[in-house]
Amino acid sequence: MAATASNSSSNGRTGSGKADKDAPPPLPAPLNVPVADAHTHLDMQGGTPVAEALAKAASVGVTTVVQVGCDVAGSRWAAETAAAWENVWATVALHPNEAPRIVHGVKDDSSSGGQAPQAPQRRSRLETRPAGGDAALEDALAEIDALAALPHVRGVGETGLDYFRTGPEGIRAQEYSFRRHIDIAKRHGKALVIHDREAHADVLRVLDEEGAPDAVVFHCYSGDAEMAKVCADNGYYMSFAGNVTFKNAQPLRDALAVAPLDLILVETDAPFLTPAPYRGRPNAPYLIPVTLRAMAGYKEIGEDELATAVAANTARAFGY
Repeated sequence: MAATASNSSSNGRTGSGKADKDAPPPLPAPLNVPVADAHTHLDMQGGTPVAEALAKAASVGVTTVVQVGCDVAGSRWAAETAAAWENVWATVALHPNEAPRIVHGVKDDSSSGGQAPQAPQRRSRLETRPAGGDAALEDALAEIDALAALPHVRGVGETGLDYFRTGPEGIRAQEYSFRRHIDIAKRHGKALVIHDREAHADVLRVLDEEGAPDAVVFHCYSGDAEMAKVCADNGYYMSFAGNVTFKNAQPLRDALAVAPLDLILVETDAPFLTPAPYRGRPNAPYLIPVTLRAMAGYKEIGEDELATAVAANTARAFGY
């Protein structure tokens, strides 16, 4: 595991109370082998300037980040940020929960039909908006298609299916959007970045029916060991986030154990899913070493061996 401040307690806090929970975790010891954060949201990280976030990450050996779009505005921002920073690559998409919001509208934060994202997103707020119908979804997909053609955009996602936050009324829009994103990724030769929450069988089914792109990344891999074997058989990358370190995440650790070394990525999904012992505190790309070191231990291989593999895998998956 990463080195932390000597006065940190076993749960990663130096004290108690809300101030400690909101405080950024300390810098971990730098990695010997530079790696990439395969999935992050720089635009949601508490207003931290991009330059600061990248410098902090680079200081511990996280020299590349993949900035992920979740809606049209966020995808534009991702593409612009990747164009401005040589160590940032972008992905663009409508998040699985965004497609039903576009079609059916949003009444307010408390009555959005179960279609709210995990947390308020700076560029995908849940402000009240009218139903746009299928035409509005087509317009949004057309913009994602145009953004996907840009050279600094290396992936289409996060897309997929989410049955946790979208009820039955939103599934049709989700699946239609997912199929369209698969087509966009294939036509532009970009990686497909999948958000899969409580929808494993249907995600795999749609990929099989549509024909998967050359590179498929299961972001924040959430399946078990059996699904990991299916992904491996299909050559799908599995990207593990900080939740692999959570006490109740043994199925994820079992999946990591059987995942081939050449198909493993590491990500933060920051500001979400901060790894133990800092769970509940703000996540950021500089915490990748904490997750990677834990992963190396679970997989019973050396830290440098895993870092070398995930660095090569991320570059291969996103074509940089």
